Amino acid sequence: MAQSVLEMTKDLVLVQIEAYRLAPEAVRQVLRNTHTNLMRLKEREEVEPAGHARTDVPVDWRKSITRQTVACLECGAVFKQLSSRHLQGHGLDRHSYRVKYGIPRTQALAARESTARRRRIALQNRMWEKTPNFRAARRGTSRGQT
Repeated sequence: MAQSVLEMTKDLVLVQIEAYRLAPEAVRQVLRNTHTNLMRLKEREEVEPAGHARTDVPVDWRKSITRQTVACLECGAVFKQLSSRHLQGHGLDRHSYRVKYGIPRTQALAARESTARRRRIALQNRMWEKTPNFRAARRGTSRGQT
């Protein structure tokens, strides 16, 4: 079972007494300060549980996407691309993640360099020219006609 704040305070002050040779006159003040700090931490923990993103602070999604990395706004983890699998771990999909943080639908959830590299490869390979519809249009016939 978890220790109470009073027990933790006592243990911390005992360690301070042993480690720092705390003077008897200073024990009372150290006890008060330690207890007060632990109570503040406990209150903050109850209001804002650890591991959860604060929703009261507006987040600028633009700062999460840099040239080399993209940071998850839920947990702060850094990747080259935010995968659907990672977002599922937060109970989100790409659409709900974008809506939650106000990210436009057209913004890639990847580092800028990764997006630029994919764009260069796509332009170099010109895959759209290899589709049957494009070939048919170049010949002047529609796909269903001979």
